Amino acid sequence: MMETEGELGMNMTVQEQRSIVGRVLRASTTGFDCGTRGNRIDEKHTFGSFVKVPISEDEAAFTVGLIYAIRIDDDPLARELVMASGVDNNTLLDQRENRMVPVEVCVVNVGYILNGEMYHSLPPRPPLSLCEVEMCSAAEVYYFTGRCDYFRLVLNAKEVPSDELLAAALRYAAFAYPTEERYDFLVKCGRSLAGLLSHDLKRLSHVLALIRP
Repeated sequence: MMETEGELGMNMTVQEQRSIVGRVLRASTTGFDCGTRGNRIDEKHTFGSFVKVPISEDEAAFTVGLIYAIRIDDDPLARELVMASGVDNNTLLDQRENRMVPVEVCVVNVGYILNGEMYHSLPPRPPLSLCEVEMCSAAEVYYFTGRCDYFRLVLNAKEVPSDELLAAALRYAAFAYPTEERYDFLVKCGRSLAGLLSHDLKRLSHVLALIRP
């Protein structure tokens, strides 16, 4: 029996292994910041990555967002090590891997998941403090980016590098697609951008150059 889109989305949410980014520090309907330790950030937690966080206690609803900034907070020991001379590698590794170096990850909301269905609009409510933020699975990225309705949210987002963010998100999303589908995916996105930015050809040219394979 074929799965409905809702059943497919729900299965995507639970089938793949979770990759935790951090916990929510502050949030609104337009975005949120989460905190983590420096040694928990890896190559997957990058500018333009898709993440999700529950917005209901039963975890049947999630907000979906894009990472647009990663900030490493000031640390007194790091200041001392920067000023010191001849610091050995073991000390640097201990600082990076064992000390609780605080990191903030900033996210802009681009949609939400409700009962397995994807919506390309702002979520009905923000996540609560200390909720776990996790990476979207490849299947969820594939499902979410099947439509381009979230482009407008990114392009109109305030206080984020919207053009570079959207381009990074599309390059990131392309790897969720089979190799033979990636070019067609980017072409479809480029056509959608052409419609949204037809009034600003300079901006359109810039974004298309950023996503060009």
